[in-house]
Amino acid sequence: MPTASLTHLLTGFTALVASLALVPPAEAHPHVWVSTKAEITYGEGGRVTGIRNAWTFDASYSAFVVQGLDANGDGVFSPEELSSLARENTANLAEFGYFTKLKVAGKEQLFSDPTEPRMAMEDGKLTMTFLLPLKSPVAPGRGVTALEVYDPTYFVAFGLSDATDAARLTGAPTGCAATVTRPKPEAVKAAEGKTPDGRTPDGKTADAKPGLSEAFFEALTASANYGSQFANRIIVACP
Repeated sequence: MPTASLTHLLTGFTALVASLALVPPAEAHPHVWVSTKAEITYGEGGRVTGIRNAWTFDASYSAFVVQGLDANGDGVFSPEELSSLARENTANLAEFGYFTKLKVAGKEQLFSDPTEPRMAMEDGKLTMTFLLPLKSPVAPGRGVTALEVYDPTYFVAFGLSDATDAARLTGAPTGCAATVTRPKPEAVKAAEGKTPDGRTPDGKTADAKPGLSEAFFEALTASANYGSQFANRIIVACP
């Protein structure tokens, strides 16, 4: 396991890449599992203003990334002890487009720098929350708002939580409603991937198809968009 000092130097998903040296060669993609929740925020005139993401990482990645952060040695990782990591992790996500795609009335939206980064550890799992403001708030009109959170290279498996608050609307106009679509059942069945905890996250997150080697994934770029087939989608329609 890397030293605590290395963990500090290689924070966020940069540290995640470094940790692959510890993964047995036979272990295929994905390498990290994330259970997600998303809140779509609205402002004046019913305009979409941003996305508040809440991501809960699997126990193995959580244990790795917090090494050396228990400053007072009490065995508990407080939000204060995790605040620096939250800021660095959130900033590092810019390189990956925050793994968040939002379309309003068919047009992909751009995000400003994230705000309100926070982390909390509960039951051995790290949850990171942050707000992604839109560069320009936009009115959906009669079009739909569509949100996806996924990794195009499928290095990280994002799966929408089964909790009742997994897809929320805040300040939305009266009558707006969110529906969720998940990956095709056959894609999930073909993979049967398991997390480092020994179970399929949310029971619905797919793994790589049998027969695809790690070399296949190493050759992927974000433009290949392989991970889109495993994306969960939140669709919002307003009257």
